[in-house]
Amino acid sequence: MSAITRRRILQTASLLGAYGAAPFAMNLLPFNALAASTTGYRAIVCVFLFGGMDCHDTVIPYDGPSYNQFAAIRQPLFSEYNNMAGGSSRSQARLLALNPSNAAALGGRQFALPEALAPIHQLFGSGQAAIVGNVGPLIEPLNRAQWDADSARTPTRLFSHNDQQSTWMAAAPEGARFGWGGRLADMAMASGANTAASFTAVSVSGNVVYLVGQQAAAFSLGLGGPVQIDSVARTDLYNSPVLPSMIANQIQDVANLRANLFERDVATIHRQSIALNRDLEVALSAQAPFTTVFPDTNLASQLQIVARMIAARSTLGVSRQIYFVSTGGYDTHSEQAGNLTGLHTTLSTAMRAFYDATVELGVQNEVTSFTASDFGRTLAVNGDGTDHGWGAHHFVVGGAVNGNRIIGEMPPAALDHSQDSGGGRLIPVVAVEQLAASLAAWFGLTTTEIQDALPNIGNFAGPLDLFNASSTV
Repeated sequence: MSAITRRRILQTASLLGAYGAAPFAMNLLPFNALAASTTGYRAIVCVFLFGGMDCHDTVIPYDGPSYNQFAAIRQPLFSEYNNMAGGSSRSQARLLALNPSNAAALGGRQFALPEALAPIHQLFGSGQAAIVGNVGPLIEPLNRAQWDADSARTPTRLFSHNDQQSTWMAAAPEGARFGWGGRLADMAMASGANTAASFTAVSVSGNVVYLVGQQAAAFSLGLGGPVQIDSVARTDLYNSPVLPSMIANQIQDVANLRANLFERDVATIHRQSIALNRDLEVALSAQAPFTTVFPDTNLASQLQIVARMIAARSTLGVSRQIYFVSTGGYDTHSEQAGNLTGLHTTLSTAMRAFYDATVELGVQNEVTSFTASDFGRTLAVNGDGTDHGWGAHHFVVGGAVNGNRIIGEMPPAALDHSQDSGGGRLIPVVAVEQLAASLAAWFGLTTTEIQDALPNIGNFAGPLDLFNASSTV
């Protein structure tokens, strides 16, 4: 094995938190290091909703004609809501109306959120949240006529969970090597943004392609902090207080006895991982508890440990970070009325608590979170649920967000319009790359770096107007 190959293995592997961290990204392609801005602090947090969130049942038509048309198309599902204890949360009187500052661009149409999304509704109204309408994977702009004629390039393996999760994260179906979050992390690392480059990309939700770059890989973080090697972290093993330290010495090759290059490299990985975990554990334990109360849910716990990491940013020596958290259950083919309200409650309360924690830390303008999902769902219903879609509406939250606005396009609550690929399955108008480019520009990347990180961005109009002008770096 050549020296450069071994060096690349070590560079990638040094980003691992411990066993169970991201797999080796043994890529040998040259990396174009440019000049991302690293002043101040910036963190991007992806909140991924596995299963495919129904955007139609999240951002709901509210003006009379649109609501009535929507209710007629979804009559079977509305009947399920009517049968819920306490009455229907989808009755027009119970919806939370949105009053966006760019209402004039919506052609007189109005929209609302369900009661379960009240915490996000509050952030939207006070200007710390925006909605990106009909965003999803695209290669180039596409409409119904082009879709029907197969005259434009489209993402492959549409409507497949695994493939579209990967396409959202990496612009390619399952098997993709690099995610756009990882590419942004590459740029930050190349610019020397972080003393501890290992903490540039952090996942609290296992291994995901989103955080894999040419240099970057996800540092794996558990709900309680760094993921430990159990046999090393224990104070005793098999009634022996010395056995854990003996195992630690063995897997780290403390005596430097191994001659095999791969064995030595693996020992180096273990040594670096154990040291990183210990450093992180010390940094986290030094942080005062939050006064912000996080809900007792898995998603809120993930975001709480992210907030703790952000609180330790100075100790860890980082100024640019990208995080990944997730929750599931959004594949609502059936019993949508009974399940989606709870999912919305979990999402909105967790994101609101996280935002409040950033306010407590004084970094609300330096942290932006956004939702993403496999795909949206069909406007047409299958009885008491919905089927796999494509484009969807998503939330962006943070103090730097130019909020109280609906950005992109909100298709009509109807079937067979110009962005309907069939059954109310939305053809996206906003590409994921445009959302990514907006986040990347706020993160500090130059135009050239954004083009390097997002090869398809040149096919579209460019980044979205997502952030306040004063928030640019």
